[in-house]
Amino acid sequence: MEAPTKNLAMDLVRVTESAALASARWLGRGDKESGDKAAVDAMRKSFAALDIQGTVIIGEGEKDEAPMLYNGEKLGTGTGVRVDVAVDPVEGTRLLAFGRPNAISVVGVTPAGAMFNPGPSYYMKKLVGPPEVRGVIDIEAPVRDNLIKAAKALGKDVDDLTVFVLDKPRHAKLIEEIRAVGARIALHTDGDITGSLMAVDPRNGIDLMMGTGGTPEGVLSAIAIRIMGGILQAKLDPQKADEKSALLAAGIDTRPVYTEADLVKSEDLYFAATGISGGSFLGGVKFTGRGAVTRSVSMRGLTGTTRYIEAEHNFERLMRVSNVKYD
Repeated sequence: MEAPTKNLAMDLVRVTESAALASARWLGRGDKESGDKAAVDAMRKSFAALDIQGTVIIGEGEKDEAPMLYNGEKLGTGTGVRVDVAVDPVEGTRLLAFGRPNAISVVGVTPAGAMFNPGPSYYMKKLVGPPEVRGVIDIEAPVRDNLIKAAKALGKDVDDLTVFVLDKPRHAKLIEEIRAVGARIALHTDGDITGSLMAVDPRNGIDLMMGTGGTPEGVLSAIAIRIMGGILQAKLDPQKADEKSALLAAGIDTRPVYTEADLVKSEDLYFAATGISGGSFLGGVKFTGRGAVTRSVSMRGLTGTTRYIEAEHNFERLMRVSNVKYD
């Protein structure tokens, strides 16, 4: 694996900022496709200015479904370091379309060859928590045991724990089990990546994230989780017959448990996210008379540095030099 020689952290923030600024115009307008397209277009143009040889490993679609940033797409100027790229221009397209909290724009980068390729896997069962629960919880253990052990490791009573769970029919039994132990639940309609990050970020009131979400989102989350020292345990969890058949045909075993270190095999990692609709994780885009204000997070794996950034954008000046237009 070839290691990046440049700190890409701030470059990636500019990528997610551009996607957030472009897509935020569509907040609450009920059109998730247009909001997503605006973010994709802005993100692609921003990547085009970076001196990297990037390959999309975690993308949104295939080549014939443009304008999605598709798996295998090449990003950057074609010069510089070779990297694997994971993108989610709008994590939570429905959140954006209906003006709900916690839609964000996300990018992760690893050295070429370091990122797990999910192939035909769409869904993954996940257990995410802060550094304090490392070696304490186990995705294959009963929910009750994990909650009791996590509470002890965090110095809390079980009924003080808050668990992030996606509000999906597949989680009916999980929700019942969490409630039976007495822990609290934060139910969210969407936002798999956001939930994982909130479970690791000490600034939030989420202690754990449990349940089945997207495999691509799990890989992208693993970049930030590894940088922040959190824990991720995951197992492929196909939800439909065609996904099970595709995994079987590809010879992929669904039994192994993956950790964050299995999904991203390097510490030379970069992650950036910018809030779009606002919420408990990152504030959203706020348009002003002259431009906009964004709130982002930037992380670098080698140093373990996490930066929270509030930026003011002057559109008149920005659009003199930027190839992305926000009006």
